[in-house]
Order: sequence, then structure tokens, then C-alpha cells
Amino acid sequence: MSTDERRKRILSLLGSADEPIAAKELASRFKVSRQVIVQDLAVIRASHPDIISTNRGYVKNRQESTSCMREFKLRHKPEQAADELNTIVDLGGHVKNISVSHRVYGRISVELDISSRQDVLEFTKALDGAASTVLSTVTGGYHYHLIEASSEKRLDMIEEALDKAGFLAPLTPWEKENGV
Repeated sequence: MSTDERRKRILSLLGSADEPIAAKELASRFKVSRQVIVQDLAVIRASHPDIISTNRGYVKNRQESTSCMREFKLRHKPEQAADELNTIVDLGGHVKNISVSHRVYGRISVELDISSRQDVLEFTKALDGAASTVLSTVTGGYHYHLIEASSEKRLDMIEEALDKAGFLAPLTPWEKENGV
């Protein structure tokens, strides 16, 4: 079974389960290590924030949501991070996370929770003077943001503005095929 197929099956299992499913149980079911399952779930949760980790395992949050989410692939220089984030929040977007796909380390995701210019300012100030830089520097500026908005129309507006600003990066054929 391929990694992609296993992840789809894990997502399906979580979607139909009434109780949390432990990583150990999933590892046994798919005949892989618990660590492989934890890595799979990190990737799954990057694009499915309704999957929640509890002390009893993983579960899909069933609360009704009135918002829409979409993951965008982006690329820019580190000094353009504030411009990119302000473009998103100015159109009503909420940046939930940032992810990179590293050739060695795999998918790395970090929660951001940025929904206003003030959040952007605080984020950029935290980086100023720090020994660290934006996560996307490890992948030549390529990264993904999971963005939440009140409607698909608003997400379309955000996508159009990101494209116009030159921040939107084209998806590879593999990304299009696998819905990344």
C-alpha cells in the first residue's frame, strides 16, 4: 500500500469513527510503526484541521463550521512575508498554518493563527532581531498556507490577489493529482 493510499484510508477511518483511534491501533492495522502513523497524521492534519489529537487518540471534530478552508502554495523572499500575510488578512483570510515539503524531513507544519494586520506585525517583530527566519527559507521560499475564510468566494478573492502580487506558486503535477 502506498503512503498516499494509507493516508486516505486513515482519513476515512477517522471520518467514520465515533471514538478516538490511537496511533498504536492504526499502526497495527496498517502494519507500520507508530512513528509512521504519527508522521502521516501530521501531514493529514496540515490540510484537515478538524482532525484533533487527544490523549486517547485521533478523532475528527464534528462541529459544524460556517467557514471554508483552502491550502495555497506560495513562494516569495523572506522580506516579503509581511506583504503576503497582509494580502491575505486584508481580504478576510485567517492564516491557520505554514507548511513546507522538505525532501529529507518530509512535510513540516507550524500553527500560525494570523488574522489581522496586528497579528502580522507581531509575527514580523518576533522575527526581527531573532536568530531565526521564516520557515520557507529551507525550501527556497516555497511553502503552503492553510487559509480560512467566510466563503469560497472570499478564498477565490484571496487567491486572485496572491497571484496578482506574484506570491502564488504553481502546483506540480504530483501536487495536483494528490490534492496537496
